[in-house]
Order: sequence, then C-alpha cells, then structure tokens
Amino acid sequence: MNFKQITVAGSGVLGSQIAFQTAYKGFDVTVYDITEDALDEARNRFNKLKEHYKEDFQTSDDILSQTEHRITLETDLATAAKNADLVIEAIPEVVEIKQEFYQKLGKLAPDHTIFATNTSTLLPSQFAEATGRPEKFIALHFANEIWRNNTAEIMKHEATDDQVFNDLVSFAEAIGMVALPLHKEQPGYILNSLLVPLLDAAQMLFAKGVADHETIDKTWMIATGAPKGPFAILDVVGINTAYNIVKGKAEKSGDPAIQQLADYLKTEYIDQNKLGTSTGEGFYQYPNPRYEQADFLK
Repeated sequence: MNFKQITVAGSGVLGSQIAFQTAYKGFDVTVYDITEDALDEARNRFNKLKEHYKEDFQTSDDILSQTEHRITLETDLATAAKNADLVIEAIPEVVEIKQEFYQKLGKLAPDHTIFATNTSTLLPSQFAEATGRPEKFIALHFANEIWRNNTAEIMKHEATDDQVFNDLVSFAEAIGMVALPLHKEQPGYILNSLLVPLLDAAQMLFAKGVADHETIDKTWMIATGAPKGPFAILDVVGINTAYNIVKGKAEKSGDPAIQQLADYLKTEYIDQNKLGTSTGEGFYQYPNPRYEQADFLK
C-alpha cells in the first residue's frame, strides 16, 4: 500500500466521519461535495467530531488541529480527484446518482487511482464498468460512528485485482479499523445482512400500526440487552439513508405497504428535516433521547 492522498466523495454523516478518521491517522484528505452549503455542514460535523474524539480518546487540541489541517474541502471534482491515490465514495444510495458519479470520476482521476464505494446495500459489480477501471474498484464499508464502531468491511467483485484488495485491507488497518475481508459479493456485506432485516421488520411493524416506535425499541432492548433499538439505530444511520433504501425496495417490489412506508418517511421526517441525530430530531429528540432515560425500559 502506498496511499498518501485520500479523497472522500460525499460529506454527509459517514463521509465526514471517514474523512476525519483518515486525517486523524495522518493521511491528507480532500472532501468533495457538490455545494458549498454541503461543505459548511461538513465543517459543523467536524466540530462535533472533535468533541467526540476529546471525550472518547482524550485527544489534545493540538492533535485535533493537525487533523483539521490535513483536510481540504472542494466542490470541483476534477480538483478533488487530481492527486488522489484512493477515492472513497459516500454519496446517496441511489443507483443512477452513483453511476453518473463514477462515469465522471473515471475520466478525471489519475490512472493509478483506486475507487472504493461505501455503499451499504448495493453491489460493487453494479458500478464496476461505469468506473472505467473495474480491476481497481472495490467496496469499503464502515459502520456509523466509526471512531467507536471501528469495523471496515472490504468486499471485492469478480474483476477486482487481488493487490487492490490487499491494499484496502492494509489501508483499513492503517486508519484504525478492524479489517473484515469479504471474498465474495454479498448485498449488505456482513453487518447489514444482519442489521437490515431487523430495521425492515421494525419499520413494517410501525407502518402497519402494530406498535409505536418506542414500544418496538423497548421490546428489542429488554429482550436482547442491546443499548439501542431499531428506531434509535435508524436515527444514527440517518433517515435519508433509510428512506432511499425503502424507496428503492418499493420501486423494485411494487409492494404498496413498502411504498406507504417510503411516503410516510418522506412526509413526516424528510420534509420536516427530522433526519436523525444529525439534525437533533428523528424518531427521537436529541441530545437526550427518550431511550436513554432511566425509566424507558420500565
């Protein structure tokens, strides 16, 4: 592995975390997004991340300042990609958006640049040809709150070069992750193959009026000892991401119940800027959500 310059495309919840953690471990990072407003939001996320690193790692202000100085923000993709050894894509979970992005990126990035997608539910083979360099394309998936939940799932597709696969395993370890190699494509990797069915089941129980979100979370937490229920997890993941996944499933399946859930998430949460922990409100209100209160499980 000889990565020095890393570009993170997409400055949302996970993109910002990936960029900050990578810079924290000593790499130079360029963060690309399509608008200055999006990059302003990234700056706010970096400020919040600094507080988390202080609290969780007792990181000094000097180290955090050095971390921020390694991060450059950019709205021009050509500039963001021109020196990249590795581009990590963390843009919305919409097939058409990703395909268009890779077609553009493939023409702008240097020939040696490796592309990695952080997609949660899609397969790298869906975009490999669009990149123009399928042998240098791979999936690199992080769990949310990556400084705490430091997993990195590295998943190849059939055309991925073995050296690229090994280099990504080494890179994941270099930025403080526990590298989890997957040798065969699997929708949802390991983590989301386990997690997504839980979140789907919870959302359908809610959409059908079987129980409210607090009761569903309470059931899961008491019965399994988990610190969060599925709706608390959805707030952390981000309701935008949940909506895009549900919408895609509704379009593919034609199931009216799934479409109803997608519409509900859109009108009651997305349109009201209740996007989860990132906006201070989703299914719960933050910073003191109901599920963390002492009487919640009684």
